[in-house]
Amino acid sequence: MLGGDGRDNGEGGALRNGTDENGEGRAGLLQVQGLAKSVPGGRRLFAGLDLAVGAGEVVAIVGESGVGKSTLLNILAGLDRADEGEVRVEGRALGSLDEAALTRLRRERIGFVFQAFHILPYLTLRQNVALPLALVKAKRDAIDRRAGEMLAHVGLHGRDEGYARDLSGGELQRVAIARALVHRPALILADEPTGNLDPDTAGTVLHLLARTVRGGGAAAVIVTHSQATAAMADRVLRLTAGGLEASDAR
Repeated sequence: MLGGDGRDNGEGGALRNGTDENGEGRAGLLQVQGLAKSVPGGRRLFAGLDLAVGAGEVVAIVGESGVGKSTLLNILAGLDRADEGEVRVEGRALGSLDEAALTRLRRERIGFVFQAFHILPYLTLRQNVALPLALVKAKRDAIDRRAGEMLAHVGLHGRDEGYARDLSGGELQRVAIARALVHRPALILADEPTGNLDPDTAGTVLHLLARTVRGGGAAAVIVTHSQATAAMADRVLRLTAGGLEASDAR
């Protein structure tokens, strides 16, 4: 179970602290109220969606294909807009930010693991991982050191100068995870982060993700179909047309 400082105190189990399954009552690093989203043609994906995720907490979201899990992550990152409701990251309402401010928030405070990886083929692996640090103008020696550390953490030590064309799908996924964590974001959003990984590598990556969140006081929302990923989360929620509800998918 996680202690009040966001670290694992070794007792196991989920973070509750008197909140309901969606985290209501928690002082959330991520706060979502009344979110609704429809797709072109009018089909409603979900409505009435509330969520609060505190510092040091990992929340896994499960649900049927097509229910809007990836769309929800995009809304939480400010990459898509909801039809109704509000999203706040560290107290800042995304709907009140212009595009420049949203871009700055994503660069500095959010790490996103995309299902499609989005690894740039003309950059080396080190350059891909270093990109978030370069965008916030970190010092060059610090950028190179941190990018190398993150590649080592995901099992790609010594591959710094390789290119995406030389990697398998699982290796590309590991590069994407390293890139999402390299700048120590406050909010981590991950779309099927272990979908292309073997069980041993998935376990290593999940440990890294949990250590980053719980040791650094970040918050994470992970969309997954993996029982192993759900098992490491503090809460597992199921996305339905009516919003989020508690799930026993562990």
